[in-house]
Amino acid sequence: MLCKRFIVSGRVQGVAFRYYTQKQAKALEVCGYVRNLEDGRVEVLAQGDEAAIEALSVWLWQGPPAASVENVGEITCAADEALTNFVITD
Repeated sequence: MLCKRFIVSGRVQGVAFRYYTQKQAKALEVCGYVRNLEDGRVEVLAQGDEAAIEALSVWLWQGPPAASVENVGEITCAADEALTNFVITD
């Protein structure tokens, strides 16, 4: 089980980035959340098997059609067994 926190910057708010990230994460069977940050970036916490997290990371660099991703920072974090779904939060 791998857990990573991603911070995505660029034109990533107001382009359905959270919706598409949730859709992609669920397809990959990843748990966690996606949320907008006040500074215009998007935070993603993703937990799942290593291949699924890597696939989500690759997707985050592309994002949905209307997005323009400039950077994706990532750090590994402690897994949380309480995570059972992938949700959009505030």
